[in-house]
Amino acid sequence: MTIKITAQQLSMRFKERVLFHIPTLSIGPNDAIYLKGDNGVGKTTLLKILSGLIKPTTGTVIAPNDTWLHRLFPRTGRKNVIYLHQSPYLFDGTVYENVVYGIRYQKEEAKDKRAQVITALRMVGLETLADEHISVLSGGEKQRVAMARAWILKPSILLMDEPSASLDQESIERLVIMAQDLIDRGSSLVITSHQQNALTDLCRKQWWIKETTLIESPLLQVISDKELDKTYASSKTN
Repeated sequence: MTIKITAQQLSMRFKERVLFHIPTLSIGPNDAIYLKGDNGVGKTTLLKILSGLIKPTTGTVIAPNDTWLHRLFPRTGRKNVIYLHQSPYLFDGTVYENVVYGIRYQKEEAKDKRAQVITALRMVGLETLADEHISVLSGGEKQRVAMARAWILKPSILLMDEPSASLDQESIERLVIMAQDLIDRGSSLVITSHQQNALTDLCRKQWWIKETTLIESPLLQVISDKELDKTYASSKTN
């Protein structure tokens, strides 16, 4: 199932500082968005708001699958929306236990769940490490485990916060395979990154946070930062 998230009059303030004010935005279905902006402009904050992990200062986020639990306890996160941090939380246990955690309540036999997990781990090149303790993995391998855990849940929207930071080329390529598979299934992605790479090349749309404003542009491949600056300057004079 694919869903669409919309937001209206979204703003975030820290004391006297307005981080951003976004009149409207939407994600999905089947979007692939590259979220850009300088350090400190609020990219991570925006992703956490969209995932339901934090509340905005003002504004509303509308997601069709918001449950009564999320409405009662907003920081429980949104159903079918996953936020993937650049330093993902992995608990003390094996690689298999970390990946299977997301489907632990699904009504399937243990052998079927294991087959799903091994498929996910094979896609990220870690199937031979399924029964190893998570502590023996490198940073790039841990990021792949986190991606496998997200992929196995088949999210409608995956929010990837600096997923390629400090990763080796193989890890980036493995993440690209999984991200492309999710896009092919109709999922939406929002990816933040300080530089263009194989993951951001999957994107078909660009968001750019500039001086508290969100600028949206299609056709990422042909839009440079200089052209975005011109677009922003033009919007300020109109």
